[in-house]
Amino acid sequence: MKMKDIRYLPEGARLNTTENKFYTNAENGLAKARAAGAILEGRALECSPRDMSLLVDLGGSFGVIPRGEAGRGEGGAPVRDIAVITRVSRAVCFKVIALPGERGPYAVLSRRAAQDECEENYLSRLLPGDVIPAAVTHIEPFGAFVDIGCGVVSLLTVDTVSVSRIASPADRFSVGDAVSAVVRSRDPETGRIFLTHRELLGTWEENAREIKPSATVRGIVRSVESYGIFVELFPNLAGLAEYKEGVVPGDPCAVFIKSIIPEKMKVKLVLVDCGGGEVRIPVRYYLDAENTRRIDRWRYSPACCSRVIETVFS
Repeated sequence: MKMKDIRYLPEGARLNTTENKFYTNAENGLAKARAAGAILEGRALECSPRDMSLLVDLGGSFGVIPRGEAGRGEGGAPVRDIAVITRVSRAVCFKVIALPGERGPYAVLSRRAAQDECEENYLSRLLPGDVIPAAVTHIEPFGAFVDIGCGVVSLLTVDTVSVSRIASPADRFSVGDAVSAVVRSRDPETGRIFLTHRELLGTWEENAREIKPSATVRGIVRSVESYGIFVELFPNLAGLAEYKEGVVPGDPCAVFIKSIIPEKMKVKLVLVDCGGGEVRIPVRYYLDAENTRRIDRWRYSPACCSRVIETVFS
């Protein structure tokens, strides 16, 4: 199995692929897809108020995902009604279980079967340290919910998003963002997979190389304390400026780099100006997340620093 096998990517990734279009649009394409056991995608058009089934656009025809085939909940249980309703207007993955005319006018599809295969052939084989693709589906202050394959959802808690302190994952992500993540652990009882993200955003030294003393750069105020103001310069690097009245978290700002001290993992700043519109600091990966299969260990802190911040996956 290839770690980044397109069959098990987040929903939406295969919707416009050549293979998907062939199976959904070609003559006898659905029959060929059923015979091949292919996982396909279409867009859910509506959810029936009568039986909670999903009507799916297949391009030249339609299919139906019955309520019992709408997904795989925790521990293999059926998904909740709200999880079915919120698929409307979104891409859904499925396997073909009946052709038009066999059980009605439309093809009968199973999202649950696609997710069961994803769990058996992909998710169940993931180990701590594996780097995987994901897509942000929902954001709460405590974390970002992400699709890790065929609509199966995991959680990135706010403390794992970056080293820099943020109030919410919304400070970093938007719904629909394609991201990379690292498997942190797996609950042996529920099978739930827990993720982390900050290990992909570079060490303190890698981030600090992007700035120079005496330079003036932009940042975002992340925390205001009595002893100073924490300003995020990069997702994994923040500095401290002296306290100033009227500054609030979320303010974009310009800061002067006063000094960089690797031994203490500190960047001392002078606040030059605040305001000037919304600023979002983009996520930057310090490794090739597309082609890196796994990481065993990540140390954020410099070797010269007595304080150690690291993650050991194996």
